Amino acid sequence: MALGRFATANRSRTAHEYVLTTLRSAILGGTLKGGTRLVQAELAAELGVSTTPVREALRDLATEGLVVMDPHKGAVVRPLDIAEVREIYELRMTLEPLMVRRMIASVGDAQLAEAEQLQQAMETETDLGAWVDLNRRFHAIFSELEDGSRLAGILAGLRDSAAPYVSLSLEARPLQVPEANAEHKQLIVLYRDGDEAAILDLTLQHLASTLAAIEQAHDAGLIG
Repeated sequence: MALGRFATANRSRTAHEYVLTTLRSAILGGTLKGGTRLVQAELAAELGVSTTPVREALRDLATEGLVVMDPHKGAVVRPLDIAEVREIYELRMTLEPLMVRRMIASVGDAQLAEAEQLQQAMETETDLGAWVDLNRRFHAIFSELEDGSRLAGILAGLRDSAAPYVSLSLEARPLQVPEANAEHKQLIVLYRDGDEAAILDLTLQHLASTLAAIEQAHDAGLIG
């Protein structure tokens, strides 16, 4: 399955973390495309682990929405569909402003420092799969204090489901990366200033521009 470059980068982790991170990066980076069957024995042999961490990683990826457990085919990388992604972003553009209003008074120095570290990492990251995962983690920071709430759980699921689409959109529109990096940097400043109106505007602009890039990828034939 050509997972070598992902596996090398993640080898220092535990077996479960290693397999999970490797497979997630391969899916987000487009190496494992939608519809690809993920056979436990084959993955274990290629990654040099037992089938147990592979089985656990596939279960986690299914929870994240990146893998579908098909009763006949087993684990399959979730196929991409433009109608689904439009619904995902419609929901995100409706719900993310609600989370901003809940979170703005709660985001403190520790969260902003973590966001800044991820933002700086994204500016130098050249691997699309790794960049998309950093992007997912960046946006999660601004709702993690609501962990356990229904809204936080819904948004986490939507962000996970959107991640493969983001990866493909970057192939169609490479300028999306520096544009998104600049918006992330600006978002941190606005949270530090507590500017709710500007955060709401930038959040919606960020989501809309990402959806536009995904639709461009669809027009280029990268998404069904």
